[in-house]
Amino acid sequence: MHKLVPDNLRGLLRDLPSLPTRHAILLVWASELPVLAHMNALPERHRPKSDDPDFWGVWSGQDSKARQSCARWIGRRSQMTGSRSMRQSRKKIWRTTMSNSQASKAEQGTEEYFFRASPADFAKIPGSPIAYWLPQPGINAFSSGRLEEVGKTRRGLQTGAKDRFIRYWHECSRDSSEMRYLPRDEAIESNAKWFMFNNGGDFKKWYGNLDLVVNWAGNGSEIKAFDGSIIPSEDLYFQSAVSWPRLTSGEIAFKLHPEGVIPGDLSPCYYSERTLTELGYLNSKCLNYFLKAINPTVTSPVGDVAKVPTPRLEEDLEATIRARVDRLIEVHKADWNSYEASWDFIGLPLLRPDYRQPTLKASYQNLRAHWREMTLEMQRLEEENNRIFIDAYGLQNELKSKVPLNEITLTCNPHYRYGNDKSEGELEALLLADTMRELVSYAVGCMFGRYSLDKPGLILANQGETVADYLALVPEPRVSPDEDNVIPLLDGDWFTDDITQCFRHFLRVAFGEGHYEENLLFVEQALNLKGKRNYSIRDYFLSEFYADHVKRYKKRPIYWLFSSPKGSFNALIYMHRYRPDTVSVVLNDYLREFRAKLTSHKNHLEAVSISASASQTEKTKALKEIEKITKVIAEMEGYEREVLYPLATEQVEIDLDDGVKVNYPKLGAALKKIVGLDAAED
Repeated sequence: MHKLVPDNLRGLLRDLPSLPTRHAILLVWASELPVLAHMNALPERHRPKSDDPDFWGVWSGQDSKARQSCARWIGRRSQMTGSRSMRQSRKKIWRTTMSNSQASKAEQGTEEYFFRASPADFAKIPGSPIAYWLPQPGINAFSSGRLEEVGKTRRGLQTGAKDRFIRYWHECSRDSSEMRYLPRDEAIESNAKWFMFNNGGDFKKWYGNLDLVVNWAGNGSEIKAFDGSIIPSEDLYFQSAVSWPRLTSGEIAFKLHPEGVIPGDLSPCYYSERTLTELGYLNSKCLNYFLKAINPTVTSPVGDVAKVPTPRLEEDLEATIRARVDRLIEVHKADWNSYEASWDFIGLPLLRPDYRQPTLKASYQNLRAHWREMTLEMQRLEEENNRIFIDAYGLQNELKSKVPLNEITLTCNPHYRYGNDKSEGELEALLLADTMRELVSYAVGCMFGRYSLDKPGLILANQGETVADYLALVPEPRVSPDEDNVIPLLDGDWFTDDITQCFRHFLRVAFGEGHYEENLLFVEQALNLKGKRNYSIRDYFLSEFYADHVKRYKKRPIYWLFSSPKGSFNALIYMHRYRPDTVSVVLNDYLREFRAKLTSHKNHLEAVSISASASQTEKTKALKEIEKITKVIAEMEGYEREVLYPLATEQVEIDLDDGVKVNYPKLGAALKKIVGLDAAED
């Protein structure tokens, strides 16, 4: 045995066939992926042939002990068998991937953990990859037909300038966006500017990751005129399909690409008359098993998915698959639409009559039970789906139908949402906290008129809309939208429309007065994950709400926070209701008013500090508070002088079509800084 330490893995693999014959070759690598990827990329003349005189072995793994055991086994094996036996093995390619226990058994002479494969079998697989682990049924599957023979795989639209042509849907006016899932001709005739766009996203099966829009005004005239754009298969735009993320860190998740949506370059699509059947197959264990044979890297090019085998099934079995997949899509769609990220969000599940109980806690428990049942149903359906395709390909010895909970991609499933490395108690606490954050976010939406307790869906979602527009749609609201589009966030009840006061009112209206105190405490305790003493809903608004909002809206917030340098003054506005005089409203009706109230309170404290009737404790407390207020007043004076007043005189205008990344910086230092907002995007 000779130890080879290459500077270049691909170079080593290229030169292997030129080594002297009768050598046993062992490649030890931390991961099999670079080995396989480079071997698959070798020219045909450098690949092992069925009559090659060499014994090839590759072991991959992280543990050095297992590597040494494997190396000793192959070394002893080649010495014991001698050259005659080695020559008898020359028509085979051997590879090993073992754990410690498997390596130990291999060292004892058993071969059950080794893979034997002939290069002749590799030729049956598209691209002739070195897919050593495929059993004969897996190899034979490629002879039954491929996806590309019964459908079309295509790349999506590449705009060439993401910041210019792509937005999150919530950044734009509703009236300029087409969100009705229309066929191509009807969508284009709508004269909208922004159209639903599917372009990558997190690991999400069946349905979801639909939160982008693309400028396809005039049938894409501006994009078509842009030199950097690539517009493949335009005739397929707006058609339903199956899509998947082109870039992935692990297994691929496939989902429905609905009619009326334009595909992006990061979401290739497969178009077929058997969409539901193929989606069921593509999300089965078999797909990633076959795809790994074709391409073991972390990218999933369109061509690779096209090459996977396609199942031949009886019609009654296909009908069963379609029914299950239809249900999987239905539930995942309902889950996706239960959150503000969806353009089909119509209201908070927690507020639906189906789960309503006398208290907020009982209502949540009802909803949580429903989520649990829904998750288990999806797990059962996915496992049944796996079983069908595993049996169809005869891969019962290779694959198991079981699906772990963290792979059930419902947002309401904490195992998926937060990962599998936490206890059940931790998962439940995180889910409860996020559900209460979503309640608070929805409440703020009601305060600004984006949502209403009395009407589902979006209410005010166009640039420049007013309370009058709201009242035309909701004449008698239980929670009225803020009149001037400015809601202060302050450490105290200085204004009647302070956000804490508004939330308390919302909670009373939404869940009733009878259990108000209990409900408020439930929200506060759920949000207090760090166990802070005397934690209140005001603490959440002052220290956590805006960061949560920025995260929820992916650094493209719809509520903007005016904030003084040290955060002593804060006021929230809704960007869709922004007007050029909004900064003046913040300045005159809130900042100056707050300063005047603080000055009055300071005068009162000064009187206490010199009062003959006040105790020494009261005087000391007054003096400390005076010192604090003096600093706050100075902070606000500087904020007005250097930031707000000059900005108010400018009467800054914004255009929602430009996106948050352009509009938010127009108000400069007046707003809370968003880290990463100005980051360059591909």
